[in-house]
Amino acid sequence: MRNGGCQCGSVRYRVDGEAAHHSLCHCSDCRASSGAPAVGWIAFQEGQLSVQSGALTTYEGRNGAVRQFCPTCGTGLFYRNEAILPGLVDIQSSTLDNAAEEVPGIQIQVADRLPWMEELELLPAFERYPAG
Repeated sequence: MRNGGCQCGSVRYRVDGEAAHHSLCHCSDCRASSGAPAVGWIAFQEGQLSVQSGALTTYEGRNGAVRQFCPTCGTGLFYRNEAILPGLVDIQSSTLDNAAEEVPGIQIQVADRLPWMEELELLPAFERYPAG
């Protein structure tokens, strides 16, 4: 069993059982919806997910994409697309309480990847926000 939720705590969910897959997606739609350079998605069968509390807002995008997020804080939570991923719900893996333990197994849509994402290890890294 895994638990997770949105940033403000209004929406809480639980998933049971094993994930179908866990990927890091670089597509332009995920970037646009999240405001991030890539999004981690962990997929489960629809019946494995139960929303424990809170309401969701739904956005229906192109080509059958349905995204759900918290209407209060805006945290993206779920993605469904019956044409591409029948019977599955993708959960933004960073919203899991144990997100650090859920390592993605693949990167997808790398044709859309921002070029600078390929060389992140070359950037200076700081434990916290740098002084000055």
